[in-house]
Amino acid sequence: MLIDEVQIKVSAGHGGKGAVAFDKNKGAIGPCGGNGGRGGSVIFEGISDLAALEHFRFQKDLDAKKGGDGRGQFVDGEDGNDLVLKLPVGTVIHNLSTGFEREIVSVGQQVIVARGGQGGKGNYKFRSAKNTSPKEFQPGLPGEEYELRLELKLIADVGFVGLPNVGKSTLLNLLTKAKAKVANYEFTTLEPNLGVYYGLILADIPGLIEGASEGKGLGIKFLRHIERTKVLFHFISANSPDLSNDYKTIRSELSAYNPLLAQKNEYLILTKTDEIADGDIKTKLVEAKKLNKNAIGISMYDDASLEAVKKILNQLEKEKTA
Repeated sequence: MLIDEVQIKVSAGHGGKGAVAFDKNKGAIGPCGGNGGRGGSVIFEGISDLAALEHFRFQKDLDAKKGGDGRGQFVDGEDGNDLVLKLPVGTVIHNLSTGFEREIVSVGQQVIVARGGQGGKGNYKFRSAKNTSPKEFQPGLPGEEYELRLELKLIADVGFVGLPNVGKSTLLNLLTKAKAKVANYEFTTLEPNLGVYYGLILADIPGLIEGASEGKGLGIKFLRHIERTKVLFHFISANSPDLSNDYKTIRSELSAYNPLLAQKNEYLILTKTDEIADGDIKTKLVEAKKLNKNAIGISMYDDASLEAVKKILNQLEKEKTA
């Protein structure tokens, strides 16, 4: 199961305290207490593994190391190790404590979300002409602590949308090396599936129903994954008794969730043309083109019809790399 939202608490390390010490070497005098080390920070780093949020499913409290305490003979405490946590690209970091938001958009990108506390000064730092034997020191400062919500939004070139059981997963499997579950019943796909077609990332979004934007069916859990796609492939089954209603149902849910979704470039894919009579295919396709001029009809069992989809994808890839 793809984990695409978790809430965690991160705590940066406290700074180490400064030392109070005096030089014990023969003939030497004066303070020699070292400073405390800096506490470790909490850092997120982007990776390509979409399942990376799984690591936070059961581990909700994450702490960086504290800085070491200062010691005598001018020895400063060691800095605490930073805690580097891996997040999938496309994750939005919501700081529930401050309202700050940041997004991981590339592999290797690092974001510091909680800074470690500074180490305290040892008594050597407090020496002066009037205070040659200071016993003052500073405790280390506390590290930052925050409640965070991590929300994954897939970043894909093409998003497959439509009602349940219209062939989205089947086409993804045929075009890529994805192994999405396929069956002849609704809601076979319960989580987004990704595939790579040459240089394009294709995202199969679980089937939507009327009221999805309000939480019905699989609800808004997966609508957010469509926000990042650049182009939509809208799937409708050719054996539907009402193509227009099916089309408008999905379009309405996309607009209700985010009006910008309705403005994305869209292709209408009329699937399962093998399940209707040859004479009806042309009629259905004419009806589909009235809904969207970029409409094509395909059968998963007809390689020739799938070439029309590949032609569209090849053009999108060319535009992407231009």
